[in-house]
Amino acid sequence: MSYQPRQRQFNPDDVPWDRLLLITPVVILVLIIVYLGWNAVYTVETDERAVVMRFGRYSETVGPGLQFCIPMVDKVLKVKTSEQSFQLPDADAASTDGYGYAPDEGAALMLTGDLNAVFVRWTVVWKVEKPKDFLFRFYQEGGRQSEYSENVIRTISQTVMNQLIGDYSIGEVLTEKREDIQDLAREQTQAILDEYACGVRINDLRLQSVMPPTEVRPAFDAVNSAMQERDQRVNEGNRTRNELLPKAKAEKDKLIREAEGYADRRRAEANGEINALLARYRAYARAPEVTRQRLYIEAMERVLGNVENKVIVDADMRGQILPLLQLDKGGDQ
Repeated sequence: MSYQPRQRQFNPDDVPWDRLLLITPVVILVLIIVYLGWNAVYTVETDERAVVMRFGRYSETVGPGLQFCIPMVDKVLKVKTSEQSFQLPDADAASTDGYGYAPDEGAALMLTGDLNAVFVRWTVVWKVEKPKDFLFRFYQEGGRQSEYSENVIRTISQTVMNQLIGDYSIGEVLTEKREDIQDLAREQTQAILDEYACGVRINDLRLQSVMPPTEVRPAFDAVNSAMQERDQRVNEGNRTRNELLPKAKAEKDKLIREAEGYADRRRAEANGEINALLARYRAYARAPEVTRQRLYIEAMERVLGNVENKVIVDADMRGQILPLLQLDKGGDQ
């Protein structure tokens, strides 16, 4: 016959109720303290900012590091403040046409001011600059405010870009106005966001590609080639002009200086001749007969100065028979 121990029945009187009643409040208090201590400490990452709401009202914005709050009183909402970026329109599957466009990319098609169509893609880089304004403007349950705010920025950026593309011709959009368009797009997008007071800053907005539709792309490629050749010829012409223009200016200055020197010389000579004539006039006025005789002698000196053979006839022989003069023999007589 096997032995079976008799089971002991539970007797409530055996429970130390007085000890349990003493320990239970202590355990509950310890659990409450652990719970409060666990929820009173939180960590903010380096790329985050924390907005503290106390009793449902804004209290403060704290930076990275180990932070403290009042459990069940404070509500901590974290916001990423690092740069974020997205491409517009949303990238479709990669195409094989060599330009990065899928044939069905209707979202990237925009109308220019001269009623031509172009494919436009651009990138927006943004960040949260004021976490408080960002949360109050874009608050969403479940922390979806970043996704919601990105959709808002997408809509604003697309509206601004469509408007700007419509203000320029297709030639300007494809060539020299690209920098102006992306700068204006960034400024106008930022201006609209500032009106919303959402605490978002657009750090960069850059056009990635602007291309004509596939059907007319060969023609535009030919136009671009012609424009590049034109620019090359213009640059060559400017280079030649820059080489020849200084030489021409130097030659011009040389001729001007020579002409001025000649004019000064001729002016001095004319003034000298005038002064000499005036001096002779004054001398003639003082002694007319002497001056007349001197002028006659000077004139004869100039006339006869270059004559090699001269014949001098004595004044006393006037009225007499002219002597025979052998003209074939030189000499003075």
